Amino acid sequence: MTIIQVADDTFVAADPGSASGVVGDRSRWRRWWPDLRLEVVEDRGDAGIRWQVSGPISGTMEIWCEPALDGFVLHYFLHAEPVERTSGAEAMRPDRIAELNRRRRAAGKVMAFECKDFLEGGRGVGEPAVSVTGRTGA
Repeated sequence: MTIIQVADDTFVAADPGSASGVVGDRSRWRRWWPDLRLEVVEDRGDAGIRWQVSGPISGTMEIWCEPALDGFVLHYFLHAEPVERTSGAEAMRPDRIAELNRRRRAAGKVMAFECKDFLEGGRGVGEPAVSVTGRTGA
């Protein structure tokens, strides 16, 4: 099992077909994960993307967009190990592990909410989902 384990879900009330335009936009990746180098392992279009991750951590990361109700669930997964290991007991201190996970969870939530805000395009609570063309309605 890897030290950094992040799994998160965010519902997006927008057409699942709109996800690839945001999730697949490489210019956003640097903003979301500025310290990571991402190598695409599998680009699944509207269904999401998988990466090999390197930099201060090494592992895999994935965004999976699962159609649900009148939108989709954006699933975010990260499984990684710190590259620079501290020796001995310091490496596995629970507070250090918790902080590594908290930082990566927070970065994932920033990404998910940016996608949600962009794709829902100002949609009010309870209003219909936003379609690919930007008009409301399913």
